[in-house]
Amino acid sequence: MSGRKVSPRMEIRSPSSERFQRLLSLSRSPREREALGLSIIEGEHLLEAWLDAGGTIVSETVIPRRSSERQAILALCEQASHQTLVLDDALFDRLSQVVNGPGPLATIPVPKTTLPRSLDQDMVYLDGIQDPGNAGTLLRSAAAFGVRLIVSSPDCVSLWSPKVLRAGMGAHFVLHICEAIPVSSLVSVRGAARWTAAAPRSPQSIDEADLREARVWIFGAEGKGLSAELSAMSAIDRLEIRHDIGVESLNVGVAASICLYEQFTQRQAAARR
Repeated sequence: MSGRKVSPRMEIRSPSSERFQRLLSLSRSPREREALGLSIIEGEHLLEAWLDAGGTIVSETVIPRRSSERQAILALCEQASHQTLVLDDALFDRLSQVVNGPGPLATIPVPKTTLPRSLDQDMVYLDGIQDPGNAGTLLRSAAAFGVRLIVSSPDCVSLWSPKVLRAGMGAHFVLHICEAIPVSSLVSVRGAARWTAAAPRSPQSIDEADLREARVWIFGAEGKGLSAELSAMSAIDRLEIRHDIGVESLNVGVAASICLYEQFTQRQAAARR
């Protein structure tokens, strides 16, 4: 990368280190990340995906002492940042989302995004989803099946939190993500996309509906379902995912994946005709 000179590795062994405390605060505090507009990514795959997408690293990359001799990780760290911090294993484990993870860990700026002026494209709206794994699965499936616009409600988990980033496996870096958007603001955006939600005991199943046109897909939290405001809206196509009657409901990440895959395959079939 531009032949710049990389600073030597710096070791941190004390938990009272100012740099370690800054990283610890970012890893644990959603409020701190939001205030600074930063987040943390971890692992070779995520760091490579971020760099391939043109992302930048804030200051340094971080690895535990146990990975300080892994040349592939060190080379990636040197490519990404001006300095590599080597932490004692116990200190790194306090930052990491992975048991005995080898790193690297890096601080990234969260992209600033806004809603488009019109909703004439596919969109996924996460309504109150709190589980990071489900949110990451949703983003990963959206990226896989061609949906690029992701919007979340104010009571949704932070989509740029370290756990959601890890579950998304790099999907974030190809998506346009708008967070903390209330339904009232979304409704005010004009567009031709049809609002659609998966709902049990609906008269029409997902495979019977024509999904080739643009859709605003709405997915609510498990157990609670859609918010009262969305539930009261009549202009939403409600489609059922038919399944064995012995199962009460599907995981929201799985349900979303089925819906987006069905839409994707219908369009693929139409394109071949």
